[in-house]
Amino acid sequence: MNDLKRPLNPEPNNLFFALEQGGWTFADVNRCISRTCANILNRAALQPGDRVAILMPRPLPFALTLLALMRMRVVSVPLNTRLTARELAWQVSNAGCRLIICESEMLALTSGMNAPVFELPTMNLRDQSLHYEDWGALRFDDDFAIIHTSGTSGRPKAAVLTYGNIYHSARASAARLGHLSEDRWLCVMPLYHIGGLSIILRSLIYGTAVKFGPTAPFDVQETNHLLSDNPITIVSLVPTMLQRLLDAKTRPWNPRLRLILLGGAAPSADLLARCAADNLPIAATYGLTEAASQVATALPDLVYRKPGTVGKPLKSTQARIIDERGEDAPPNVPGEILVSGGSVMRGYYNDPAATGEALRAGWLRTGDIGYLDDDGDLFVLQRRDDLIVSGGENIYPAEVEDVLRRHPAVADAVVLGLADAAWGQRVAAVIETRARQSATSEDIIAFAREHLAGYKIPRRIAFVTALPRTTSGKVQRRQALEALTDAP
Repeated sequence: MNDLKRPLNPEPNNLFFALEQGGWTFADVNRCISRTCANILNRAALQPGDRVAILMPRPLPFALTLLALMRMRVVSVPLNTRLTARELAWQVSNAGCRLIICESEMLALTSGMNAPVFELPTMNLRDQSLHYEDWGALRFDDDFAIIHTSGTSGRPKAAVLTYGNIYHSARASAARLGHLSEDRWLCVMPLYHIGGLSIILRSLIYGTAVKFGPTAPFDVQETNHLLSDNPITIVSLVPTMLQRLLDAKTRPWNPRLRLILLGGAAPSADLLARCAADNLPIAATYGLTEAASQVATALPDLVYRKPGTVGKPLKSTQARIIDERGEDAPPNVPGEILVSGGSVMRGYYNDPAATGEALRAGWLRTGDIGYLDDDGDLFVLQRRDDLIVSGGENIYPAEVEDVLRRHPAVADAVVLGLADAAWGQRVAAVIETRARQSATSEDIIAFAREHLAGYKIPRRIAFVTALPRTTSGKVQRRQALEALTDAP
């Protein structure tokens, strides 16, 4: 199959978006998408292949906008609503966006951006004013979205995902997780992340329902309420979310809940033991933006029988482990995880060097460390050497270090992740100050706040006269941790 003229023919009267007051069927959503397309085209003369940014905190308007852009064959560029105006402006410019679609509360962040801004009007089912009836064929090779990921060089990279990537990922996910007509997937993951986007897209392809929960910020009490009082069958979470939900849980979750898809970071042994005691259906998964979400997933029986594994790669996905020489590592020997298959991205937008580094001979070099056991089950030991995962958000130290070095009192800096019971990890920094210069933790935090999203800002800071280095001058990150022992 080379074309996707429409989704896989979901029944028009089936529920698609489960809302507080009833819900919207696929036919209802189609009518709203038609009007959304017309509203957007009244603002900008877009052509297939143009790139449009989405800056929206609420999931329903975001989803309608995403689906409208798909119908117009326009490439979506989802923007993280937690970023600063400067960070957002760089992503808009990097992707060459023709338009920014936002909600009113986001308008202040768009001033000074190099693209026109359109505030999307509120949609409702009674509005019959505008329509857009064109149906263009969606080809597997067409670009679906450009999603910026954290960058090891201090700048995000823009992963280009095609419709073929999305289709292969959705079909492979259904083959592993199962696919029931009554499925209702609770979405509490931000839609600017592939983990949230994939829920909408899978449900669109399967013809099943999505229930939107609070995504930004994550609301523990409301999510517990939704899991208890709604017929949710699947929910996607990161370990931090699950831990907080269990800590606050006062009532049983509904008995229809058949899977908790747990990814973003490895769950601790204590968390898994707690889930086992509660007989929770944990499906541990490993994935990344560059592979359109899931790469491998272990179902509950395997999760509890073989703690630590994320199972075998999904259907039509292959995984290899290579050593430092680039040769295949034997079973149970750690090395770099490589992935191939139909879900792997086309490349990084406007970055041929990074694309060439990541995609080699048909394989995606993830930079993650893991091993395959004798059964072919994947174990992920480390999510990229220096990646910090705080509350499900990926933070690369290089980006934060680049900002800290701009402070006049900072000669150099190393940023590290410290274990944190609530958030998984928190950001810390060891700063080498310049001669005859000084700064306080408050100074550094205030400076960082001008350039970085809140979740990237170091909350614990130590000052040293010289960072520990190797004879070649490379900072020794582990030794730098010792400086944080006495830091406030």
